[in-house]
Amino acid sequence: ALARFDELLTAVLVVALLLLIGVYLPSNARRSYSGPAHVLDGDSLVVGAVETRLKGIDAPEIGQFCLLDRKPWRCGEAAKSALHGAIAGRNVTCDGEGRDLYDRVIAVCRIGERELNREMVEKGWAVAYGAYQAQEKTAKEEEQGVWASQFDRPEHWREMFKGT
Repeated sequence: ALARFDELLTAVLVVALLLLIGVYLPSNARRSYSGPAHVLDGDSLVVGAVETRLKGIDAPEIGQFCLLDRKPWRCGEAAKSALHGAIAGRNVTCDGEGRDLYDRVIAVCRIGERELNREMVEKGWAVAYGAYQAQEKTAKEEEQGVWASQFDRPEHWREMFKGT
């Protein structure tokens, strides 16, 4: 009976150890995931159940306004709508690695062969933020999206309106 108890205790300890390892594995591990997407703003979405930040881009914030012909317009809402339109109810596949300050997975996301990160910058609804500089340059030259207006880069806008 004592041998059985030892085996049971060992089994329980092994399972507990495996659970602990699973919980404390680095959340920076590379992973792919896909599913229906819910757009939060122009550079973040929830794919399946995974809150995701699009890597290498920065879109205007939801509350951000830009100026077009000296009139304010909701460029942050427009960026969100552009991402929503690009997804159009289709499943999104993401390759994520690492997490941001808000614990979102940082990822490159696609619909089929279309890369959403690149497309948001190409169409002028996000600026380059560590990647996609060539796409930003083209969008700016062609006055695509926010480049048709005057605007603060999202990181500068956040800095100006931090805590408000």
